Amino acid sequence: MDLLDSWALTLIVFLPLVGALVALAIPKEREETVKQWTLLVSVVTLVLAVVVAARFDFGAAGGFQFEVDLPWISAIGANYHIGIDGISLPLLVLSALVVVLCVIYSWHHWDEPRNPRAFLVLMMILATGMNGTFVALDLVLFFIFFELVLLPMYFMIGIWGDRTMRKIPGFRKEVETRLYAAIKFFIFTLFGSAFMLLGFLALYFKSGSGGQQSTFDIPELIARGHLFQGTFAWLVFGAMFLGFAVKVPMWPFHTWLPDAHTAAPTVGSVLLAAILLKLGSYAFIRIAIPILPETARDWAPAIAVLAVIGIIYGSLACLAQTDVKRLIAFSSVGHMGFVMLGIATLTEVGINAAIIGMVAHGLITGLLFFLAGSIHHRYHTREMSRLGGNLKLMPVMGGILGFTAMASLGLPGLAGFWGEFMALLGSYQPLPGLSTSFFRTAMVIGAIGTVLTAGYMLWMLQKVNLGEPSSEWAGKEFHDVDRYEMAAWAPLIVLIVAVGVYPRLVLGATTDAVVGLVETAFRAVGG
Repeated sequence: MDLLDSWALTLIVFLPLVGALVALAIPKEREETVKQWTLLVSVVTLVLAVVVAARFDFGAAGGFQFEVDLPWISAIGANYHIGIDGISLPLLVLSALVVVLCVIYSWHHWDEPRNPRAFLVLMMILATGMNGTFVALDLVLFFIFFELVLLPMYFMIGIWGDRTMRKIPGFRKEVETRLYAAIKFFIFTLFGSAFMLLGFLALYFKSGSGGQQSTFDIPELIARGHLFQGTFAWLVFGAMFLGFAVKVPMWPFHTWLPDAHTAAPTVGSVLLAAILLKLGSYAFIRIAIPILPETARDWAPAIAVLAVIGIIYGSLACLAQTDVKRLIAFSSVGHMGFVMLGIATLTEVGINAAIIGMVAHGLITGLLFFLAGSIHHRYHTREMSRLGGNLKLMPVMGGILGFTAMASLGLPGLAGFWGEFMALLGSYQPLPGLSTSFFRTAMVIGAIGTVLTAGYMLWMLQKVNLGEPSSEWAGKEFHDVDRYEMAAWAPLIVLIVAVGVYPRLVLGATTDAVVGLVETAFRAVGG
């Protein structure tokens, strides 16, 4: 193993954290220096991620690459064990890319209080947590990175979020939207994490059965899967399910998401949609299914039910929205429902659908939130009833919004199509041992969801883009897309088309790893 193989992933994870510490040492008044430094660190991190992708052996039969396994906390058997496979590689590159684009976008887009240094430091800490989650192969390490993203996002929402006052049921006085959303986000995710930690501890102690040393190592826990059976496995899967489902978020654990997205600053919404929502679904694929495959089969119908409810509920909720940002937030509930439906099938097609669906959702919904932020920056409102005629006032931005909406509704030839189509295809023939008729019913309901998705996206375009501008905007000048916005959005547009036309960009990396995972599940059920 050469030096790059040994240090590449560690640098990708911790370089942003080092960059955050250095940024704190730069005087607050030197805004340009802070922004330039943060951009440099994020670009170097992205370059390293691209180099890792270029050096990744796509012909290898599964397994982890760029692996590092060093003693860390010997007293509890926790190691600094990191590595990537075809499942984590696309998400790691996506995470590094989105952070760079967020830094570029925020160059001249700042919400009050204007404090670029503090905001960018939080963004770099988030990058460490997100990147670390995708490479961690030890449960303790995974838990630390998984939870590291909580505090930076809490402060992003609570400090830079929406300052409008709102009446909350059960409160005597109106409260600021940002404070309510930040606290709700924190409580929900912390609640889920407590159960997830209990599940991890249970696996650790049970892994020591038969005179073996207890371990938090994920590959080793997969190898000892025979130790986790019966009621124990069912309860552990349930505990981890709560932790992961809140983060996805699955219905009915989703209620924090629309409030958090609506209140968050633009970059916070982009990071939340593009990357943070993927941590929960990734954890199902990386931890819950391979360690407890037989129990995953038992839980699969319940996951599928919640997934299709989320698909339909998210679509219907979108049709009831008046705020464009809140509509996009509810759309994420539906899109992540397709991801979880793919996972629930426990098939190669379904899990591949989940991964390409996660990547596509990150690209498309991240861009939608960028657009919603820029629209709000110009109009100072997100109410769709006031935004008609946007295509005439800002034709470039209106055109990009139309393109992105088409990608979001699953238009063939764009990235959003593959995740939905393959999830439905996987539901037609689920893992042997699962009810074919049940999953085909879920497939039909999911297909109805795709029609509803088209309905609310086209309705949003009609309300925002089409028609004549309101008299409210008569005589006002609106500047169209600026160079910073275009620099941040162009890579997303290109990738949405590239993945849509050539899905092998993602599936070429994922297939071998997914085949290995599914073979484990088949062995568990005797298929």
